Amino acid sequence: MEGLPARARGYVACVALLTVPCLLPLPRTHAPWWAIALLAALYAACEHVVRRRFGGTFYPVLLAGAFLLPPPAAALVPLPAALLSPVEHRPKAARRVWRAAQPSLAVWGAGQVHWALGGRDAVAGCDFPYALLPAGAAVLAFCLIVTALDGGILAVAERVPLRRAWRGLLSRSLAPVAVHGLAGLMMAVLWRSPYGPVAALLVLLPMCVSCWVFAQYHRERAAHQATIRALVQAVDIKDGYTRGHSERVGHASVLIARELGMDDERVEVLRFAGILHDVGKLGVPTRLLRKDGPLTPEERRIIELHPEYGHEMVRGISFLGEARAAILHHHERLDGSGYPYGLAGTQIPECARVVAVADAFDAMTSTRSYRRARPVEAAVAELERCAGAQFDPRMVAALARALRDYGWHPRVTADEPSYAGTPEQRIPSPGRPR
Repeated sequence: MEGLPARARGYVACVALLTVPCLLPLPRTHAPWWAIALLAALYAACEHVVRRRFGGTFYPVLLAGAFLLPPPAAALVPLPAALLSPVEHRPKAARRVWRAAQPSLAVWGAGQVHWALGGRDAVAGCDFPYALLPAGAAVLAFCLIVTALDGGILAVAERVPLRRAWRGLLSRSLAPVAVHGLAGLMMAVLWRSPYGPVAALLVLLPMCVSCWVFAQYHRERAAHQATIRALVQAVDIKDGYTRGHSERVGHASVLIARELGMDDERVEVLRFAGILHDVGKLGVPTRLLRKDGPLTPEERRIIELHPEYGHEMVRGISFLGEARAAILHHHERLDGSGYPYGLAGTQIPECARVVAVADAFDAMTSTRSYRRARPVEAAVAELERCAGAQFDPRMVAALARALRDYGWHPRVTADEPSYAGTPEQRIPSPGRPR
């Protein structure tokens, strides 16, 4: 929400206003204020530690509140943490309000579902396995509200179409929130047991360990990203003509993959494939990459080895998965006239066919010393003309649809020059291979 537009601020204000009627019945619930205060303080402490050390959100205490307290009282639990915790980015007020209103609505909805299904009595009587049914329904309600609000702010703030804004949000959040919900249910049962709230706090210990493990996983992914960045920067330094090209091919590959309905894991793999597709140029002599005149047949053969060089370089990087095949085969053509192996049709891996289209589009819409960039519409028309012979028609059509929906606004890193949204290479011509 950096630089939040007015429409998004209005959306945040509306969400905040929705929490007001949820809190109004609070005086009539006769909820124990000491329990609300204890849960609110516990949630604030957990949020501070988890956000600061692990960069995530900690829901067990919130869901325990939904299982223990009347819904209006449960909606009060996240407010102190949101209103008192530091906010790093502007606009701070809007972010603080959002951080308060979203979990309040979600925990209120979860509490309503839990109480409507008789969950309060099941928790108080330790009635297992029946207690799992209202708790599971409450967790589902919590996830639905959180993802609905998240998708809404994404659609409003970044103008993402609604069907795309919500795509995958629920499936990604359901499993981790279900684990948090189980921990919250255990807290609630122990809270109601003869051992009291102190025993309920013990549930948080294994959850803190799981958060630590999750944080380690994300640190490992950050290390992977740093490795990829180093390889891409090395290529950019060696081949000045393609500076920034790799990231933009990754961006175009993501557009195609999402348009084809691929799951998030494959989309990420395609992003890696696009970013690293030219890493094999590190094995090509710099004088050939920077040569201004025509290449000799021998020089062309040397440059055409870069997919194999790249595949060898990343062979041992297991997290790349099928991206390694894309690096090897992104210069194959549907009619079998490509390189390095002359594969044809479906012999070419799907990920390589995606990257081939992204690479060619990025090539045509870039400016070079020997020719001007083509407009996006002209580049798409050329891709469509070559579809079926050089490119997979499905991939070309997917890119065309994505460009109609979103336009072409590739992201580049701060140390790369901006080309005003026009990336940098072209479809291979007889003069020079890419």
